[in-house]
Amino acid sequence: MFLIIAIAACQKVQSHNNRLAPLPQDSFVKVYFNQSESSEYKEPYRQQTRLGDNLEQQIIDAISQAKSTVDIAVQELRLPRIAQALADKQKSGIKVRVILENTYSRPLSSLTPDEIKKLDTREKARYQEYFKFIDLNQDNKLSLDEINQQDALMILRNAKIPWIDDQADGSAGTKLMHHKFLVVDNQIVIATSANFTLSDTMGDLTNPNSLGNANNLLHIDSPEIAALFTEEFNLMWGDGPGGKPDSKFGIRKPLRSFKTITLGDNEITVHFSPTSPTLPWSQSSNGLIEKTLKSAKKSVDMALFVFSEQSLANTLEQVHQKDIAIRALIDRQFAYRYYSEALDMMGVSLSNKCQYEINNKPWSNPVTTVGIPNLRKGDILHHKFALVDNRTVITGSHNWSDTANYGNDETLIVINNPVIAAHYEREFNRLYTKAQVGVPERVQAQIQKEQKQCNQIKSPTSEQIITPGVVNINTAISTELQTLPGVGKKLAQKIIIARQQQKITSIQDLDKIPGISQKMIDKWQGRIQF
Repeated sequence: MFLIIAIAACQKVQSHNNRLAPLPQDSFVKVYFNQSESSEYKEPYRQQTRLGDNLEQQIIDAISQAKSTVDIAVQELRLPRIAQALADKQKSGIKVRVILENTYSRPLSSLTPDEIKKLDTREKARYQEYFKFIDLNQDNKLSLDEINQQDALMILRNAKIPWIDDQADGSAGTKLMHHKFLVVDNQIVIATSANFTLSDTMGDLTNPNSLGNANNLLHIDSPEIAALFTEEFNLMWGDGPGGKPDSKFGIRKPLRSFKTITLGDNEITVHFSPTSPTLPWSQSSNGLIEKTLKSAKKSVDMALFVFSEQSLANTLEQVHQKDIAIRALIDRQFAYRYYSEALDMMGVSLSNKCQYEINNKPWSNPVTTVGIPNLRKGDILHHKFALVDNRTVITGSHNWSDTANYGNDETLIVINNPVIAAHYEREFNRLYTKAQVGVPERVQAQIQKEQKQCNQIKSPTSEQIITPGVVNINTAISTELQTLPGVGKKLAQKIIIARQQQKITSIQDLDKIPGISQKMIDKWQGRIQF
């Protein structure tokens, strides 16, 4: 047994000793990856030395520099060391403000037994993991000392740090307050794809082999960039807790055009989602992604948590037809779903109960360079980045989806700088080297099965796609509404009744109508207007 442990330990040490040389960092924009193979650190929670950049420490170091203000907007904050760093600054007289997504704006240690029973399977597993994280002495009980020491939101509450969530505007909350950024002294910006949680930075507490969901982080030193993020924060903050319900989330925020700032050798463009679907696509975050993809001359590489935006897949097909090399990695839980654009890129399609998506367009000249990364058990591909010509980087919190574009509060950043791009190139190549690319056998079998079961419905090809006309939600008659995927006579009547009571002006208004799901709305992208 000792020999086995010794060999394992030796192998672990060797992997650390053979780590890659670090790449040069830009003076103004520094890049970090939690699964990097060019650095190592000792985790503070699981007490193990591993390869990777310590994203939590980057956030703490930025907070520690604060001399006047710290603003944080993050979907989920569960790391106590970050919370304690904020508490220390608050105590020293620094102005600290926090915005959270309403789903994650309550200390988990405050849940009652009845509330825990009502959690779905996924959320219950998350709660149990966090319970173990708080339960330092592992006696299956949470003492007050343990809660005050480990529950991040209780640390914020005890320090009297003001925070709000996306219900502060008097609504039931936006689609998602999905930001992951902080601004220090109107000078330093941290923008990342990672939530401030153990699983998104270091790994699962009960799985020592986990390296954390694959994520990236930018440290930007620029008052001009900081001003853009502060403007976004202030729109959401409004009067803050206890003030007027004047916070603006989702499409309630005013439209702001893309802002491009030159910072040393960097050309940085910033945009914040969402954009109203009544406005031109080109003004949206997905429109900015499309514009950047179209600039490709040699190559496009993508590492995406989810890719469900049909228009961007169509753009990539046009790019591919110019003999530009395209590679894509999608997280395994989304890569082969019927709405995944990974399938389109590989020239195949899957249905949802024999119903194919409207406007689905498998590529006539497919690629075999699309697949899923081979990550440690429990880890997911949480990146949202693309690399164009090994020079331009698209990154941020913004997933390549209709929901991110039209519903969520998101950050999208495009950086033109080969020094920055080199970091993302290394990360993509690391993931791609061990990836499983092409259509898996199980998916091929599923396609063949559907062809037999759904023989009355032909799988769409690029030649078979018919683009229906655009439907005006507020003026269309019942039969026109029924041309939308999932809409029958009863639902069409509900839409008509709803618009008679109040004009429908947004995706959020549609979402309030009983019978309309987010999946339906996703399918209606490009098909509706208000």
